[in-house]
Amino acid sequence: MKAIVYEHNGDPSVLTVVDRPVPEPGPGEVLVRLAVAGVNPTDWKARRQWPLPAGWQTPGQDGAGVVEAVGTGLDRRLIGERVWVWEAAWQRPWGTAAEYTVVPARQAVPLGDASFDLGACLGIPFLTAHRCLTVGETVPDTLHAGALTGRVVLVQGGAGAVGNAAVQLARWADATVVATVSSPEKAQLAAAAGADHVIDYRRQDVVEEVRRISPDGVDTVVEVSAARNAAADVRMLRPGAVVAVYADDGGEEVTLPVRALMVPNARWQFVLVYTMPWPAKGRAIEDVSAAVAQGHVRVGEAAGLPLHHHPLAATAAAHTAVENAVVGKVLVSTSGS
Repeated sequence: MKAIVYEHNGDPSVLTVVDRPVPEPGPGEVLVRLAVAGVNPTDWKARRQWPLPAGWQTPGQDGAGVVEAVGTGLDRRLIGERVWVWEAAWQRPWGTAAEYTVVPARQAVPLGDASFDLGACLGIPFLTAHRCLTVGETVPDTLHAGALTGRVVLVQGGAGAVGNAAVQLARWADATVVATVSSPEKAQLAAAAGADHVIDYRRQDVVEEVRRISPDGVDTVVEVSAARNAAADVRMLRPGAVVAVYADDGGEEVTLPVRALMVPNARWQFVLVYTMPWPAKGRAIEDVSAAVAQGHVRVGEAAGLPLHHHPLAATAAAHTAVENAVVGKVLVSTSGS
C-alpha cells in the first residue's frame, strides 16, 4: 500500500510516500481501507515536535473509509461497514495519510450513508467542539435537539474547523449562537454554518455586541485564542459560565482577573481530545453520530466549511495549507475511494 511516512521531526519536506505492507489488525482492532483523510493542526505540530516511539510515523488522526478486516474478538459482520476514524495516530504509528490504517474498533464509528468527505471532517474538530459545549457545570454533558434551549454560546473564531463544528452542534442543540470572525468573507461562512449572530471583531466591539444580543451574558465561550480574548471573555459571562479553551492561537499564556471570575463562579476549562476522559469521548462520539444521522452536520462552502482536496502524494502541501491557516477543511484523498 501507499502511505505517507516521516522518520524524524521537521518541516513538510520530511513527509515521503512509501510502499508498505498492509497492516494486520490485532485483537480488538479493525483494518480500514481509507477513502479520505482529514488534516488537523495537531498533524503538523506532531510532525514538527512530537516523539516517534516506533521510529517512524504516518500522520493523520481523522479519516473515513470501509472496514476491510477485523482482529480477533470482533464480529466479522463489521467488514464492509462505512466508518469515520478518529485519533488514529495518537501514540500509534498508523495514521490516516495512507491507503489503509488500523485502529481499535471503538475508533472506527459507523458513518451510514454520509459522504466520506463529511466523515473525514468529524473526528478531532467535532469531538473538540462537543467537549467545549458540554464541559460547563451548568450545561448538560450530552447534546441533542433541545439540549441547549435558552443557552447562549459564543464561538470565538466561528469560521475555523472547530468553530464551524461548534456552531453546527450548538444550533442542533437549539442554543442561541454568536460567532466572531475577522472578515466579511468569514462572516458569510459562520452564518452559513448556522450562527444566529456574527460579529466582525476587527470592525465591531465584541463585548458591546454580545451584551446587546444577550444582556445577561453567555453560558459558554468556545475559545480559540485565550491570550487575545481573555479580557473580553471575562466581561461577557453569566453566573456559572465556562470558557472552554481548545487552542493557543495568539499566545501561550493568559492572565485572568481573580475577583471578576470569582463573583460569577466562572470556570476556565482547557480541552484536548487526545487526553480528555474516555466517558466524555464516548458521549461525544454518540452525539456527533446522532447529529450526522439526523442530517444536522454538513460540510462544504454552503455549510461554512470550504473543502480543499489534495492527493495522497501531496500530503506535504496539505500540511502546509493547514499550517498557513487556510480557511476551511483540508482533506487528503487516498486511493481507497
